[in-house]
Amino acid sequence: MTDPQAAIDAQTGDAGGSGTGPDAESRDPRIHERTAGEVGDLDEVIPFIGAGPGDPGLLTVTGRELLEAADLVVHAGSLVNSELLEAYCADAELVSSVGKDLEELIPLMRDAHEGGRNVVRLHSGDPAIYGAALEQMDALEHEGVSTSIVPGVTSAFAASATLRTQLTLNGVANHVAFTRPQGKTLDPADDHIGEFVGMGDVTTCIYLGTHAIAETMDRLLAEGHDPDTPVAVVYHASWPDEDVIEGTIATIGETVADAGYRASALVVIGDAARKTGYERSYLYGDWANRGADGDEVSESDASEASEADGDATPQADASEAPGTDVGGADD
Repeated sequence: MTDPQAAIDAQTGDAGGSGTGPDAESRDPRIHERTAGEVGDLDEVIPFIGAGPGDPGLLTVTGRELLEAADLVVHAGSLVNSELLEAYCADAELVSSVGKDLEELIPLMRDAHEGGRNVVRLHSGDPAIYGAALEQMDALEHEGVSTSIVPGVTSAFAASATLRTQLTLNGVANHVAFTRPQGKTLDPADDHIGEFVGMGDVTTCIYLGTHAIAETMDRLLAEGHDPDTPVAVVYHASWPDEDVIEGTIATIGETVADAGYRASALVVIGDAARKTGYERSYLYGDWANRGADGDEVSESDASEASEADGDATPQADASEAPGTDVGGADD
Protein backbone atom coordinates (compact mmCIF):
# COMPACT_ATOMS: atom_id res chain seq x y z
CA MET A 1 0.00 0.00 0.00
CA THR A 2 1.11 3.56 -0.76
CA ASP A 3 1.86 5.71 2.26
CA PRO A 4 -1.36 7.78 2.80
CA GLN A 5 0.70 10.92 3.35
CA ALA A 6 2.45 10.34 0.03
CA ALA A 7 -0.96 10.13 -1.62
CA ILE A 8 -2.02 13.42 -0.03
CA ASP A 9 1.26 15.09 -1.04
CA ALA A 10 0.85 13.89 -4.60
CA GLN A 11 -2.68 15.27 -4.78
CA THR A 12 -1.70 18.67 -3.40
CA GLY A 13 1.48 18.88 -5.41
CA ASP A 14 3.84 18.87 -2.43
CA ALA A 15 5.72 15.85 -3.74
CA GLY A 16 5.92 16.83 -7.37
CA GLY A 17 2.43 15.72 -8.31
CA SER A 18 0.19 17.68 -10.64
CA GLY A 19 -1.91 18.94 -7.75
CA THR A 20 -5.16 20.84 -8.07
CA GLY A 21 -4.57 24.52 -8.67
CA PRO A 22 -6.71 27.31 -10.09
CA ASP A 23 -5.65 26.72 -13.71
CA ALA A 24 -7.76 24.50 -15.93
CA GLU A 25 -4.74 22.34 -16.66
CA SER A 26 -4.27 21.55 -12.99
CA ARG A 27 -7.90 21.10 -11.96
CA ASP A 28 -8.94 17.77 -10.61
CA PRO A 29 -10.17 15.96 -13.76
CA ARG A 30 -12.84 14.15 -11.74
CA ILE A 31 -14.78 17.35 -11.06
CA HIS A 32 -16.87 16.95 -14.21
CA GLU A 33 -17.34 13.19 -13.94
CA ARG A 34 -20.56 13.48 -11.94
CA THR A 35 -22.70 15.98 -10.07
CA ALA A 36 -23.33 15.84 -6.33
CA GLY A 37 -26.44 13.79 -7.02
CA GLU A 38 -24.64 11.30 -9.25
CA VAL A 39 -22.90 9.15 -6.66
CA GLY A 40 -22.10 6.10 -8.75
CA ASP A 41 -22.84 2.44 -8.17
CA LEU A 42 -21.35 0.75 -5.11
CA ASP A 43 -19.46 -1.69 -7.29
CA GLU A 44 -17.68 1.31 -8.81
CA VAL A 45 -17.09 3.70 -5.91
CA ILE A 46 -16.87 4.02 -2.15
CA PRO A 47 -19.24 6.87 -1.25
CA PHE A 48 -18.47 9.14 1.70
CA ILE A 49 -21.86 9.94 3.21
CA GLY A 50 -22.85 12.68 5.62
CA ALA A 51 -25.05 11.06 8.26
CA GLY A 52 -26.55 14.38 9.26
CA PRO A 53 -26.69 15.87 12.76
CA GLY A 54 -28.25 12.90 14.54
CA ASP A 55 -31.91 12.26 13.81
CA PRO A 56 -32.12 9.32 11.35
CA GLY A 57 -34.80 11.16 9.40
CA LEU A 58 -32.33 13.88 8.48
CA LEU A 59 -30.22 11.47 6.45
CA THR A 60 -30.62 12.15 2.74
CA VAL A 61 -32.61 9.76 0.57
CA THR A 62 -29.48 8.90 -1.41
CA GLY A 63 -27.55 8.24 1.78
CA ARG A 64 -30.25 5.92 3.06
CA GLU A 65 -30.40 3.95 -0.18
CA LEU A 66 -26.63 3.46 -0.22
CA LEU A 67 -26.53 2.36 3.41
CA GLU A 68 -29.31 -0.15 2.82
CA ALA A 69 -27.31 -1.66 -0.06
CA ALA A 70 -23.99 -1.74 1.83
CA ASP A 71 -22.12 -4.85 2.94
CA LEU A 72 -19.61 -2.88 5.03
CA VAL A 73 -20.24 0.46 6.74
CA VAL A 74 -17.26 2.21 8.28
CA HIS A 75 -18.82 4.82 10.56
CA ALA A 76 -17.80 7.62 12.91
CA GLY A 77 -18.58 5.76 16.14
CA SER A 78 -20.77 7.50 18.70
CA LEU A 79 -20.96 10.62 16.51
CA VAL A 80 -23.48 8.69 14.41
CA ASN A 81 -26.80 7.93 16.09
CA SER A 82 -27.07 4.19 16.76
CA GLU A 83 -30.74 4.38 15.78
CA LEU A 84 -29.66 5.36 12.27
CA LEU A 85 -27.31 2.38 12.06
CA GLU A 86 -30.04 0.05 13.31
CA ALA A 87 -32.60 1.43 10.88
CA TYR A 88 -30.57 1.44 7.69
CA CYS A 89 -27.56 -0.84 8.20
CA ALA A 90 -29.20 -3.99 9.53
CA ASP A 91 -27.63 -6.21 6.85
CA ALA A 92 -24.16 -4.65 6.87
CA GLU A 93 -21.02 -5.27 8.86
CA LEU A 94 -20.41 -2.20 11.04
CA VAL A 95 -16.89 -1.00 11.78
CA SER A 96 -16.20 2.10 13.88
CA SER A 97 -13.40 4.32 12.62
CA VAL A 98 -12.65 5.59 16.13
CA GLY A 99 -9.08 4.79 17.08
CA LYS A 100 -8.07 3.77 13.57
CA ASP A 101 -5.52 5.71 11.53
CA LEU A 102 -5.27 6.02 7.75
CA GLU A 103 -2.82 3.13 7.59
CA GLU A 104 -5.57 0.88 8.94
CA LEU A 105 -8.67 2.44 7.40
CA ILE A 106 -7.49 2.63 3.80
CA PRO A 107 -6.56 -1.08 3.41
CA LEU A 108 -9.74 -2.06 5.24
CA MET A 109 -11.97 -0.21 2.77
CA ARG A 110 -9.83 -0.92 -0.29
CA ASP A 111 -9.59 -4.66 0.27
CA ALA A 112 -13.31 -4.99 0.97
CA HIS A 113 -14.16 -3.01 -2.17
CA GLU A 114 -11.75 -4.94 -4.36
CA GLY A 115 -13.14 -8.15 -2.88
CA GLY A 116 -16.56 -7.33 -4.32
CA ARG A 117 -18.22 -5.95 -1.19
CA ASN A 118 -20.34 -2.80 -1.19
CA VAL A 119 -18.47 -0.36 1.05
CA VAL A 120 -19.83 2.88 2.50
CA ARG A 121 -17.93 5.40 4.61
CA LEU A 122 -20.32 7.17 6.99
CA HIS A 123 -19.26 10.48 8.53
CA SER A 124 -21.25 12.61 10.95
CA GLY A 125 -22.92 15.83 9.82
CA ASP A 126 -21.64 16.87 6.43
CA PRO A 127 -18.18 15.73 5.29
CA ALA A 128 -17.38 19.25 4.08
CA ILE A 129 -17.55 20.81 7.56
CA TYR A 130 -14.66 19.91 9.88
CA GLY A 131 -14.50 16.41 8.50
CA ALA A 132 -11.43 14.41 7.54
CA ALA A 133 -12.90 12.79 4.46
CA LEU A 134 -10.66 14.21 1.76
CA GLU A 135 -7.46 12.65 3.04
CA GLN A 136 -9.16 9.25 3.04
CA MET A 137 -10.58 9.81 -0.44
CA ASP A 138 -7.24 10.90 -1.87
CA ALA A 139 -5.51 7.89 -0.34
CA LEU A 140 -8.15 5.53 -1.77
CA GLU A 141 -8.00 7.19 -5.19
CA HIS A 142 -4.22 6.80 -5.14
CA GLU A 143 -4.83 3.10 -4.60
CA GLY A 144 -7.12 2.97 -7.63
CA VAL A 145 -10.43 3.04 -5.73
CA SER A 146 -12.93 5.67 -6.91
CA THR A 147 -14.83 7.69 -4.33
CA SER A 148 -17.72 10.16 -4.20
CA ILE A 149 -19.42 12.43 -1.67
CA VAL A 150 -23.03 12.45 -0.51
CA PRO A 151 -23.75 15.70 1.38
CA GLY A 152 -25.39 15.69 4.78
CA VAL A 153 -27.17 18.15 7.06
CA THR A 154 -24.60 19.92 9.21
CA SER A 155 -25.31 20.60 12.87
CA ALA A 156 -25.52 24.37 12.39
CA PHE A 157 -28.59 23.88 10.23
CA ALA A 158 -30.15 21.52 12.75
CA ALA A 159 -29.42 24.03 15.51
CA SER A 160 -31.04 26.79 13.47
CA ALA A 161 -34.15 24.67 13.01
CA THR A 162 -34.31 23.93 16.73
CA LEU A 163 -33.97 27.63 17.52
CA ARG A 164 -36.70 28.35 14.96
CA THR A 165 -34.59 31.00 13.31
CA GLN A 166 -32.48 31.67 10.24
CA LEU A 167 -28.72 31.99 10.25
CA THR A 168 -29.09 34.80 7.73
CA LEU A 169 -31.80 37.26 8.69
CA ASN A 170 -32.72 40.49 6.94
CA GLY A 171 -31.47 43.51 8.84
CA VAL A 172 -29.64 41.31 11.36
CA ALA A 173 -27.17 38.95 9.73
CA ASN A 174 -25.96 39.04 6.15
CA HIS A 175 -23.19 36.50 6.71
CA VAL A 176 -22.54 33.19 8.42
CA ALA A 177 -19.17 32.03 9.76
CA PHE A 178 -18.43 28.38 10.47
CA THR A 179 -15.46 28.38 12.80
CA ARG A 180 -13.73 26.70 15.72
CA PRO A 181 -11.83 28.04 18.75
CA GLN A 182 -8.12 27.93 19.41
CA GLY A 183 -6.76 24.86 21.10
CA LYS A 184 -4.60 21.85 20.36
CA THR A 185 -5.25 21.93 16.63
CA LEU A 186 -5.73 25.68 16.07
CA ASP A 187 -3.17 28.32 17.00
CA PRO A 188 -4.42 31.48 18.75
CA ALA A 189 -3.38 33.54 15.73
CA ASP A 190 -5.79 31.51 13.59
CA ASP A 191 -8.75 31.96 15.94
CA HIS A 192 -10.96 34.57 14.25
CA ILE A 193 -14.07 34.30 16.40
CA GLY A 194 -13.60 37.80 17.79
CA GLU A 195 -13.30 39.23 14.28
CA PHE A 196 -16.51 37.56 13.15
CA VAL A 197 -18.45 38.69 16.22
CA GLY A 198 -17.04 42.21 15.84
CA MET A 199 -18.47 42.55 12.34
CA GLY A 200 -21.93 42.75 13.88
CA ASP A 201 -23.98 41.31 11.01
CA VAL A 202 -22.43 37.85 11.16
CA THR A 203 -23.97 34.75 12.72
CA THR A 204 -20.98 32.91 14.17
CA CYS A 205 -21.37 29.13 14.45
CA ILE A 206 -18.69 27.47 16.57
CA TYR A 207 -17.95 23.81 16.04
CA LEU A 208 -15.72 21.61 18.20
CA GLY A 209 -15.69 24.14 21.00
CA THR A 210 -18.08 22.95 23.71
CA HIS A 211 -15.22 22.38 26.13
CA ALA A 212 -13.93 25.90 25.55
CA ILE A 213 -17.10 28.00 25.65
CA ALA A 214 -16.21 29.79 28.89
CA GLU A 215 -12.67 30.56 27.73
CA THR A 216 -13.95 31.76 24.35
CA MET A 217 -16.49 34.08 25.94
CA ASP A 218 -13.85 35.44 28.33
CA ARG A 219 -11.65 36.31 25.34
CA LEU A 220 -14.57 38.05 23.63
CA LEU A 221 -15.24 40.09 26.79
CA ALA A 222 -11.55 40.98 27.09
CA GLU A 223 -11.62 42.19 23.48
CA GLY A 224 -14.45 44.56 24.33
CA HIS A 225 -17.39 42.84 22.64
CA ASP A 226 -20.88 43.64 23.90
CA PRO A 227 -21.54 41.33 26.88
CA ASP A 228 -25.26 41.32 26.01
CA THR A 229 -24.69 39.76 22.58
CA PRO A 230 -27.05 36.74 22.33
CA VAL A 231 -25.57 33.24 22.42
CA ALA A 232 -27.38 29.94 22.02
CA VAL A 233 -25.82 26.54 22.67
CA VAL A 234 -27.58 23.53 21.16
CA TYR A 235 -26.38 20.24 22.61
CA HIS A 236 -26.88 17.14 20.44
CA ALA A 237 -28.96 18.99 17.85
CA SER A 238 -31.83 16.75 16.64
CA TRP A 239 -30.92 13.85 18.99
CA PRO A 240 -33.51 12.58 21.53
CA ASP A 241 -31.51 14.21 24.37
CA GLU A 242 -31.19 17.55 22.60
CA ASP A 243 -30.89 20.53 24.94
CA VAL A 244 -30.88 24.26 24.32
CA ILE A 245 -29.13 26.76 26.56
CA GLU A 246 -29.57 30.45 25.84
CA GLY A 247 -27.72 33.39 27.27
CA THR A 248 -25.25 36.09 26.35
CA ILE A 249 -21.52 36.40 25.92
CA ALA A 250 -21.39 37.36 29.59
CA THR A 251 -23.50 34.50 30.95
CA ILE A 252 -23.37 31.48 28.65
CA GLY A 253 -20.02 30.11 29.84
CA GLU A 254 -21.15 29.58 33.41
CA THR A 255 -24.55 28.25 32.34
CA VAL A 256 -23.05 25.60 30.06
CA ALA A 257 -20.51 24.65 32.74
CA ASP A 258 -23.34 24.14 35.22
CA ALA A 259 -25.10 21.90 32.68
CA GLY A 260 -21.96 19.77 32.45
CA TYR A 261 -21.62 19.71 28.67
CA ARG A 262 -18.09 19.28 27.39
CA ALA A 263 -18.68 18.08 23.83
CA SER A 264 -21.23 17.70 21.02
CA ALA A 265 -22.78 21.16 21.16
CA LEU A 266 -23.06 23.84 18.49
CA VAL A 267 -22.59 27.44 19.63
CA VAL A 268 -24.44 30.23 17.82
CA ILE A 269 -23.40 33.83 18.51
CA GLY A 270 -25.32 36.84 17.20
CA ASP A 271 -28.71 38.48 17.09
CA ALA A 272 -30.05 35.80 14.75
CA ALA A 273 -29.79 33.32 17.62
CA ARG A 274 -32.60 35.22 19.31
CA LYS A 275 -34.23 36.37 16.03
CA THR A 276 -34.77 39.89 17.37
CA GLY A 277 -34.79 43.09 15.37
CA TYR A 278 -35.06 41.56 11.93
CA GLU A 279 -36.78 43.35 9.07
CA ARG A 280 -39.33 42.30 6.52
CA SER A 281 -37.67 41.01 3.36
CA TYR A 282 -38.14 42.45 -0.09
CA LEU A 283 -39.12 39.06 -1.48
CA TYR A 284 -42.69 39.17 -0.15
CA GLY A 285 -42.90 42.95 -0.05
CA ASP A 286 -41.90 45.47 -2.69
CA TRP A 287 -40.87 42.95 -5.36
CA ALA A 288 -43.98 40.82 -4.91
CA ASN A 289 -46.28 43.86 -4.94
CA ARG A 290 -44.63 45.35 -7.98
CA GLY A 291 -45.12 42.11 -9.86
CA ALA A 292 -48.76 41.92 -8.77
CA ASP A 293 -49.41 45.46 -10.00
CA GLY A 294 -48.01 44.60 -13.37
CA ASP A 295 -45.00 46.90 -13.05
CA GLU A 296 -41.82 45.72 -14.66
CA VAL A 297 -39.41 43.84 -12.41
CA SER A 298 -35.80 44.01 -13.49
CA GLU A 299 -33.90 40.85 -14.28
CA SER A 300 -31.49 41.49 -11.42
CA ASP A 301 -34.34 42.04 -8.95
CA ALA A 302 -36.06 38.86 -10.08
CA SER A 303 -32.84 36.90 -9.83
CA GLU A 304 -32.09 38.17 -6.34
CA ALA A 305 -35.63 37.47 -5.21
CA SER A 306 -35.45 33.96 -6.61
CA GLU A 307 -32.18 33.30 -4.84
CA ALA A 308 -33.57 34.65 -1.58
CA ASP A 309 -36.34 32.08 -1.70
CA GLY A 310 -33.88 29.23 -1.33
CA ASP A 311 -30.43 27.98 -2.19
CA ALA A 312 -31.38 25.76 -5.11
CA THR A 313 -29.24 26.03 -8.22
CA PRO A 314 -31.29 27.00 -11.29
CA GLN A 315 -31.59 24.37 -13.98
CA ALA A 316 -29.99 25.05 -17.33
CA ASP A 317 -32.40 25.99 -20.10
CA ALA A 318 -33.02 23.12 -22.50
CA SER A 319 -31.75 25.26 -25.36
CA GLU A 320 -28.33 25.69 -23.78
CA ALA A 321 -25.53 23.45 -24.88
CA PRO A 322 -24.25 20.83 -22.43
CA GLY A 323 -21.55 22.24 -20.19
CA THR A 324 -22.71 25.84 -20.51
CA ASP A 325 -22.16 27.74 -17.31
CA VAL A 326 -25.59 29.00 -16.33
CA GLY A 327 -24.54 30.17 -12.89
CA GLY A 328 -26.75 29.75 -9.86
CA ALA A 329 -27.38 30.66 -6.29
CA ASP A 330 -25.17 29.24 -3.63
CA ASP A 331 -25.91 29.42 0.06
